[in-house]
Amino acid sequence: MRGLLVIEYKGYIGIVTYDSDAKLFHGDVVNTRDVITFQGTTVSEIEKAFIESIDDYLGWCKEEGVAPEKPYSGKFNLRLSPELHKEIAITAKKMNISINNFVEKAIQDELALIH
Repeated sequence: MRGLLVIEYKGYIGIVTYDSDAKLFHGDVVNTRDVITFQGTTVSEIEKAFIESIDDYLGWCKEEGVAPEKPYSGKFNLRLSPELHKEIAITAKKMNISINNFVEKAIQDELALIH
């Protein structure tokens, strides 16, 4: 992700881009469905704004009595064609592993190729 700044705080991940026209860094928290954004004109300013945004979000959740969305629970839904689902199930069975383990390994293998 060249040209992007990735920052993390309390398990929340912010992705920062730079708008050269506005001379402004803009960030979005990417691992929550709740919208959390932040901005600044320097790297230290954007890092500070990110931390403040997360702390504000957590404070708001506490005040409202709602549970903050936990980043990356380890669960997600995946929609596949019936044919691919069948092929994965058969292959996983032949390998004597669960479908979940098969998919997790396939994703890990793909990520290893990228990184």
